Amino acid sequence: MEQVGYDTYCRLLDEVMKEMQGVEVEEEEDIQIELNVSSYIPDEYILEASQKIKIYQDIAFCRNEEDIQNVIDEVIDIYGEMPKELENLIQIARIKELSKRVGVTKIMQKMQGVVYYFQADKFRMEVVDQLVKQYRNKIKFSPGKDPYITYKMQELSDERVLEEVKEFLKQIES
Repeated sequence: MEQVGYDTYCRLLDEVMKEMQGVEVEEEEDIQIELNVSSYIPDEYILEASQKIKIYQDIAFCRNEEDIQNVIDEVIDIYGEMPKELENLIQIARIKELSKRVGVTKIMQKMQGVVYYFQADKFRMEVVDQLVKQYRNKIKFSPGKDPYITYKMQELSDERVLEEVKEFLKQIES
């Protein structure tokens, strides 16, 4: 199941349910994460499809670290220690939450780099200066209507890619 597509499905389903109940729905920017990491719930970990869908939905609805931690606690209580693929999926939820805070709308891994696309109205030029000092020639900035920054990385494991992406976003936030 493709995570980006499922997140969008869950968000739209939630919006429709709230509208049917008369609850005002806040427009929320969908953050796209396209990283070459294994991030799913293995069939051996959760056998029942409906339970898997519930966990995917719970992860998709996480809005902060507390929500993420609640999902982790629930999953571990019911199913035991999480497999690496599910841990990666949880890390992607954390990356989405952090991306929203710093105005990143899309993160794409391309060959040996990760590209961070920004909302033009939330992009701060001083971020580029700060990142150049920190990462030197490992970053490339492309201004324009939809500014983006490319961060060149060595080939890394799934876990390292996720950690590097989170650390880069934290540098943008500070």
